[in-house]
Amino acid sequence: MDFFCKQPVDIVRDILKAVEELGQFRDVDTILDRVLLEARKISAADAGSIFLIRDGQLHFSYVHNDTLFRQSEASRHIYSNITVPVSEKSIVGYTALTGQTLVIEDAYHLDPGLPYSFNRTFDEESGYRTRSILTIPLTTLRGTRVGVMQLINATCDGQATAFSEEAVQYAPFFAAHASVAIERGIMTRELILRMMKMAEMRDPSETGAHVQRVGAYAAEIYQRMAENQGLDGLEIKRKKDLIRLAAMLHDVGKVAISDLILKKPAKLSDEEFATMRWHTVYGAALFAHSTSDLDDLCADIAQGHHERWDGTGYPGRLAEDLGKVTGLCVRPKRGGEIPLPARITALADVFDALCSRRSYKDPWSEDQVLEVIRAERGRHFDPAVVDAFLSIFDVVQAIREKYRDEA
Repeated sequence: MDFFCKQPVDIVRDILKAVEELGQFRDVDTILDRVLLEARKISAADAGSIFLIRDGQLHFSYVHNDTLFRQSEASRHIYSNITVPVSEKSIVGYTALTGQTLVIEDAYHLDPGLPYSFNRTFDEESGYRTRSILTIPLTTLRGTRVGVMQLINATCDGQATAFSEEAVQYAPFFAAHASVAIERGIMTRELILRMMKMAEMRDPSETGAHVQRVGAYAAEIYQRMAENQGLDGLEIKRKKDLIRLAAMLHDVGKVAISDLILKKPAKLSDEEFATMRWHTVYGAALFAHSTSDLDDLCADIAQGHHERWDGTGYPGRLAEDLGKVTGLCVRPKRGGEIPLPARITALADVFDALCSRRSYKDPWSEDQVLEVIRAERGRHFDPAVVDAFLSIFDVVQAIREKYRDEA
C-alpha cells in the first residue's frame, strides 16, 4: 500500500512506530541507515544523505541511492570524507544554519537570487541527475540541532518528480522524532571514544582513529559474510550495530597493563609480551557480569581477538587456570570455537596495526599487508573472514581514508 493511501492518524501511528523501532539500535551509523530508509519510504525518495554537525562543520555521514547502488553496495560511499561549512552558501549549510526545511523542485534551476546554490560535482562524476530535493534540519524536540537530512528525487512510476505536500508535512515530523535517536547514537559513540581515550593515555597506539577503523572494518566484514549466508536483513543490521561498538573496545583491557610495557619504544621482550597477553583476560573481565547482548559481544571480542584459527593464539595458550582468576572460561580455542566476532576483529586489528606507524616500526604497504593476510588464511585467520575482507577491500580503503591518524 502507498504510504499516503492511509488515514492521517494511521500515518502518524506508523511514523511513531518507526521511531520506536530505532530504540533497538545503539550505534550512530546503524541509526542513520534506518532513519534514512524510513524517511525515503515516507517521501518516496530515490536517494538521500545525512550530514552531522561536529566542530562547527557538517560532516557527510550516510548515503542511500537506489539508482546508483543497492544498500548492500553503498558501504564505500558511506565512508566518503566530505565536510561542508554551516553557512548559507550551500543547501545543507543553509538548513543547518537557519533550521529551515527547503523544498526544491529542480536543483539545476534555482532562483539566482537565493543565497545558496547546488553543487553539481557528484552528478557530474556519477552520471546521476538530481532534480527534487527536500532538505530537513535534524533538530531534537529539546531544540538541539544534530545535523541535516537531504532527500533527493521523489519518484512516481519510476520517474523523478516534485515532493508531495504530504511528504513535506510528514518527513520533517519523522525527522524531529528520529533526531533524538541520532543524538543518542552520537552520545554512545562518543562515550566509547572517551573510554578508549583513557586507554590511549596509557598506550599511544590505541588512538580514536585506530578503534574507529577497527570497528568499521569489523562491521563491514560481518555484513558481507552475513549477506553471503542469506541472513535476514534486519538481523544483519542489529548484529552489525553491536559488532562495530564491541570491536572498538577490543583492547580496553590494556588499561590494566603497566606503562613500562605499553609505552616501551621498542619491541617487547618475551617476558613483557607474556604480560601484555593478559590484556585479553582483563578486557573480558570488565564485561563478565553481563547485562546485555553488547556486554556479551564485548567480552567475546576482548578475550578472543588474539586467538588464532589454528589454535596457537592467546589467552587460551596462557594457562587453563586463568579461569580461576577471572571466572571466565579460558582454554585453548581453534577454528569455529572462537566466536565469529572475535575472528573478524582479529583480522581487522592485525590489518590496521600493520598498516599503521608504531614507535618501533614504519607502516607497511598495502601489498605487504595483503600478502601476509593471504598467507595466514587458514592459519591465523578464518578463511571465510579473509575472503569477505578481500571482497570489500574498496570499502576498507575508504574507511582508512575517513578515519586517518592525526599528523
